Amino acid sequence: MRVLVTGGSGRLGNSVLDELADAGNETVCVDTAFPKDTSRHRFFPADFADPGECYSTIAHFRPEAIVHLAAIPAPFMRSEIETFRTNTALAHNVCQAALDLGVGSVLVASSPTVMGYGNPGGWCPEYLPLDEEHPVAPWNSYTFSKTTAEQLVRGFATLGRGAFHAFRPCFVVAPEDWRGAPTQDGGTVHRRLENPELAAGSLFNYVDARDAAVFVRMLLEQSERIPNGENFFVAGPDALAREPLSELLPRYTPVPAELASGLTGTEPAFDHGKARRLLGWSPRYSWHTELS
Repeated sequence: MRVLVTGGSGRLGNSVLDELADAGNETVCVDTAFPKDTSRHRFFPADFADPGECYSTIAHFRPEAIVHLAAIPAPFMRSEIETFRTNTALAHNVCQAALDLGVGSVLVASSPTVMGYGNPGGWCPEYLPLDEEHPVAPWNSYTFSKTTAEQLVRGFATLGRGAFHAFRPCFVVAPEDWRGAPTQDGGTVHRRLENPELAAGSLFNYVDARDAAVFVRMLLEQSERIPNGENFFVAGPDALAREPLSELLPRYTPVPAELASGLTGTEPAFDHGKARRLLGWSPRYSWHTELS
C-alpha cells in the first residue's frame, strides 16, 4: 500500500521508511528536510502544521495509510507556546484530513514523557514497570501536546471511519548511534551509560530505531484487526544502564526504593507487553549486543 510518513527525514523516520519499503509498500516522505535516501523514497516538502498544505498533500497522494512522526521532537527546543501550537496543529490536521479524505489507517507518534517524569515539582509513579494503563501526568508544553495528540486519536477512533492508533517510542537510538554517532540529545550512548544521571531523566528508556520501525509496520498491518484507538509503549528489551534500576532509580530520581525494588537485573521501567500481546511484536536489539 501507499504509506505517507510525516517527519520521515528524522531519526525514527528513516528507519520507518526503509522497513515499510522492504515490506513492499510504496513510501512517501513528507517533511521540511530531505530524507537520507531520496532515490528509494519519494520526497515531498510540506509543513502539515498548515491545514491547507496538509489537505492538499494528502489529497494529491491519496495514501492508504499515514504514519505521523513530524513534531518539535523534545521539550524546550522551542518556546512553550510554539511547541504546543505546532505539535497539536500537526496531529489534528493529519487526523482530520485523513478522516475527511478516506485514509484507512493513521498512526500518531506520542511520547513516554506523558507519564510525567522529570517534573521539577516532583513525580512518583503509582507502580513499575510503567504500562499503558498508568495515568499520564503532563507538565510542560511538549507533554501537554503529546497528551492532546493521544486524546485526538481516541476521539477520531470513535467516529468509525478509519483506524486511528497512537504509540510512544522511547529514546530512539539509530543504528549509527551504536557506533558512536551523536544521539538525539547530542551525546553518545557510551556517555549515557558511563554517566547514569544523564539517562536517569528518562528512566533509562530507549528503543532501537529498527525495532520501532518493525513495530510501526506490524501495527499498520494489523490496524484494522485490533480495537480502534489503541496506544502502545515501544521500548527496548532492557534498561540503558549497567546496574539494576532497583539501585539506580532511588539514587538518581524521586522513585523510592520500595517502588523500584522489583526492577532487578536488566528489567526496564517500561513494559512493552501490550504490543507483544496484541501485535506479536518484541524488540530484538539491545545495547548489550549492539554497542561498539
